[in-house]
Amino acid sequence: MSIETALTKELKGQEVILEPSCDTGIYCPDVDTSGVDERKLMRRIDWHIVPWLALLYLLNFLDRGNIGNAKLYHMTDDLHISDKQYLVALTVFFFPYSLFEPPSNVALKKLRPSLWLSFIMLIWGIVMTLHGVIQSYAGLIALRFFLGLAEAGLYPGIVFYMSCWYKRTELGTRVGVFFSSATIAGAFSGLLAAAISNMDGVGGKPGWAWIFILEGLFTVVCAVASFWILQDFPDTAKFLSDTERVWVIRRLQADMKFSAGGESFKMKYVWQSLSDWKTWIAMGIYMGFDGPLFAFSLFTPTIISQLGFKATAANLLSVPVYAWACIMTVVIGFLGDRVKTRAYINLGLFGTGLVGYIILITSTNPSLSYFAVYLAASAIYPTIPNSVAWVAGNVEGSYKRSATLGMAIGWGNLNGAVSANVYRAVDKPWYRLGHGIVLAYIAIGWLCSLAFYVLLRRENARRERGERDEVIEGMDNKHADEKNGRFESVYAARVEKGDLWSGFRYSL
Repeated sequence: MSIETALTKELKGQEVILEPSCDTGIYCPDVDTSGVDERKLMRRIDWHIVPWLALLYLLNFLDRGNIGNAKLYHMTDDLHISDKQYLVALTVFFFPYSLFEPPSNVALKKLRPSLWLSFIMLIWGIVMTLHGVIQSYAGLIALRFFLGLAEAGLYPGIVFYMSCWYKRTELGTRVGVFFSSATIAGAFSGLLAAAISNMDGVGGKPGWAWIFILEGLFTVVCAVASFWILQDFPDTAKFLSDTERVWVIRRLQADMKFSAGGESFKMKYVWQSLSDWKTWIAMGIYMGFDGPLFAFSLFTPTIISQLGFKATAANLLSVPVYAWACIMTVVIGFLGDRVKTRAYINLGLFGTGLVGYIILITSTNPSLSYFAVYLAASAIYPTIPNSVAWVAGNVEGSYKRSATLGMAIGWGNLNGAVSANVYRAVDKPWYRLGHGIVLAYIAIGWLCSLAFYVLLRRENARRERGERDEVIEGMDNKHADEKNGRFESVYAARVEKGDLWSGFRYSL
């Protein structure tokens, strides 16, 4: 059998038996999975995985951004802090939040998701609750630092965790549904803040303090519940039978996720991520939407309030913006899985953002500016699940993928330290400096998406021409080259090389 024939069959998801003495690569070959109902099982997996993760991320986003709502209810006045000090407090959050993400993802893989994610959630819930009892600027700085440290692992952890359950053509829809909770959090935070502010004076505490206390306590309750509700990886998940576990892992391996059956940690997987050009371009894509995301989520109520609306009205007017973003996020997640060309979607969404922020920079009309906020939301939020699925689907090897996602998301979030400082009080009411910086971020995202597409397409073409073919013992292949490696079987090559294997095809 030639290597071309073997690779073609494996690309179609068929089980390839190279030779009787070779490792076939079939996970648990003695288990018969013919009786598994795919649609029924995938629906059960969805119900066990997606809804609870969406709730956790809703709380993550709500707790991270509610300081913007609290500011409208005189938090800065009561703590006697200036606008510059407030921006510093926002900035402090992002350094531990960004730097802790890559090691947190590796820890998640080595530990159980049900243990690690629940633990960090418990810590940030306690820290969030303590926001409601601070009396000074120093206390605010300390709590924002620890909040960033604790929240760091959730988002990249969930993204990596979901990539270990779903095929590349299924991930976008699930991430879209999961990430839509961020838009719900944006809308819900305004409604919740407006309602909780009516507790002003209860227990001798101002309304803004109760926003932190009540939301923090609810997070603590959900963290404790997560220890029992969260599932682990497919090979150990308790809600699956032995046969169902085998079926899930086999379908993932047929979709180029060869490490689905388990992988031992080796430091070389982290170095593979660091030396891969895809990691660095992915960081640029994430920079393109994460910088705008944090600016948008932290300052939307402030921006709207400067268009002539008071605090409660500004919070309430942010609700339909996030509702629209939620709809767009789910629709684009679904569309990305069906169209299977995520590059064009990314370019279109980033392009919409460019138009929106150009309007915000040039407009002096409140109605037109409010419309541009919708365009901005249409670009920022839907781009995230599409990009997440695109990057995750093009990196194979579970530890390599966890490191790549951790680095990309961490770098993207680090730019929140910049965008948290771009909307200065001296620039109101139109905030042209802030809008201009966000516009630059979106332009970077557009350019990096284009580069990612062009380079992936070029690499696929090289593999089609056989330029990346490895030497496989016992196989005659005129394109095979020692510089691409020598392996005893196709299975050994794909496990060792991951997405660098010549038979791996990148999704565009």
